[in-house]
Amino acid sequence: MTSVAPVQKSDADLLPALSGATTMADLLVAYPGAQRALFARYHIGGCQSCGFQPTETLAEVCARNEDLPIDEVIAHVKASHDSDAKIQVTALELAEMLKAGEVKLLDVRTREEYEAVKLPGSEMMSESMLQQIFDTWDKAALIVVYDHSGKRSMDAAAYLLGHGFANTKSLVGGIDGYSKEVDPTIPRYRIELE
Repeated sequence: MTSVAPVQKSDADLLPALSGATTMADLLVAYPGAQRALFARYHIGGCQSCGFQPTETLAEVCARNEDLPIDEVIAHVKASHDSDAKIQVTALELAEMLKAGEVKLLDVRTREEYEAVKLPGSEMMSESMLQQIFDTWDKAALIVVYDHSGKRSMDAAAYLLGHGFANTKSLVGGIDGYSKEVDPTIPRYRIELE
């Protein structure tokens, strides 16, 4: 008797289809790195002059930005999403790395957040820390960057990758996800904006 293994769905299979009618809000929920990808290639969404409204559709944004081809923009967002996935680690993967003692941790949250709670052995990213990294760290070292929820850390990881630190990763879900999935003794908190 022959058995057939179930087909595993990839991340791409679970994401909603994109079209010109997709709102920018929906795009950013499905593809969290889309704004970074759009700004890097097309200078869309990174500053006030090239920003967009959450209710605008992808077609509207493309039309007012030199009539960009929607299919090209969608392909770029999807390719960037796939690239982002390759540099992310889960909380469980990080826990294994920490057990093996093979990782340097960089925290990109505010000083207040870092002083309140941090992952053991982490260093807070600062100008002086960045200079130390550039001057003394092995570019092949495994580095995991984290923030509160996993959104800002992708930018920091991309920055280090762009400067030759080829084994840099970003923690999916940030310290909050790590607390939920691995170590509940790490206090969770909410960021309240004034």
